[in-house]
Amino acid sequence: MASEHGIVDLARIAELPFTTKDELRQSQLDSPPLGAHLAVQPEAVARIYSTSGTSGTPCYIPLTRRDLDDWRLIAQDSYGRCGLGRGQRLISTYNAGPFVAGAALEAFDALGVTHLPVGTGNSERLVKALELFRPQALICTPSYAQYIAEWASAHGFDVAESGLERLILAGEPGGGEEQFRRRLEQRFNTRVYEVMGIGDIAASLWGECPQQSGMHFSGDGLIHVELIDPESGAPVPIEDGASGELVYTHLRREAAPLLRFRSGDRVVVWSSPCACGTSSLRVRCVGRSDDMLIVRGVNVFPSAVRDVVGRFQPRVSGVISVRPRTGTVKQDPPLPVLVELAPGEPADPALAAALAAELRSALLFSAEVSLVAAGTLPRSEYKAKLIDRG
Repeated sequence: MASEHGIVDLARIAELPFTTKDELRQSQLDSPPLGAHLAVQPEAVARIYSTSGTSGTPCYIPLTRRDLDDWRLIAQDSYGRCGLGRGQRLISTYNAGPFVAGAALEAFDALGVTHLPVGTGNSERLVKALELFRPQALICTPSYAQYIAEWASAHGFDVAESGLERLILAGEPGGGEEQFRRRLEQRFNTRVYEVMGIGDIAASLWGECPQQSGMHFSGDGLIHVELIDPESGAPVPIEDGASGELVYTHLRREAAPLLRFRSGDRVVVWSSPCACGTSSLRVRCVGRSDDMLIVRGVNVFPSAVRDVVGRFQPRVSGVISVRPRTGTVKQDPPLPVLVELAPGEPADPALAAALAAELRSALLFSAEVSLVAAGTLPRSEYKAKLIDRG
């Protein structure tokens, strides 16, 4: 494949080494502020975003004007897949600050929606906007969607009466968890759609269509996608039902293009055409490598634990906290899991035993389940911490 930057043979790309997040951090430490991998003159950089730094030192992400245009086109495609379009009222909770989620705001303008940006940190303002404007769509993180449904109910407003046609979830794993998703659909009386991006590559890179059978890839021609075995790094053929870690290569990024960047996102993929009529690659995110624990050889993702616990609603609230005994990835069984009860539900030992048995059956690890009272575990207006290493 020819490009303006040289010759790229994607058929042989697996022969090249990976790029990792730690390498990007080290590059920016050695050559501050944007690293030795900056590929344009500093004055050509139009915008600089940063990562949140939740998994280490924040990284800075430089973009040229054309890079920004590409991000907008990708996000516009991802958000448009679920039917979001001109004239519809949309409430967003993305803050247009230093993080890449703010880049999606330009995509909303391009779609022609009537946009009400609320941001995070003011649930009363958000609920009032839902009540007054009755928007067709609300965009937030899965954790915030759960939080706002509880907050609204406690303050006398039922989000199921807001008239939402779609709840769009992004920013963290969770939107694809079957039990979690169906619970939110019931509470909001709407359909849930999922969007996923990665700041180092592109915001809102994947988006779900009304078929709800995985998120479609929106970066064709701009970004190359691979699937690898997370442990060995070996390529995994992209076919229906295959699982692995996503790896990305920029095909036309101007500022700081990345080659075979390991995302840390564990997914299941589908390559066959979707019932919506498009043939783009689809994925469902299983979890993040950063969050994974290993219990006697079994990979455990906290988002998967939450999904299994959700099968026991309405006896439980759906809020969990995984409490590793050590700060290492490998954990000895049983793995402590706190499960929050629904309001008024007693701490029944039989329920705890049933939860532990279901986790063992579904996820193949031993859990020590402790039931805690409703409202005990923390909520989040942005991203939930399902693992508490304190």
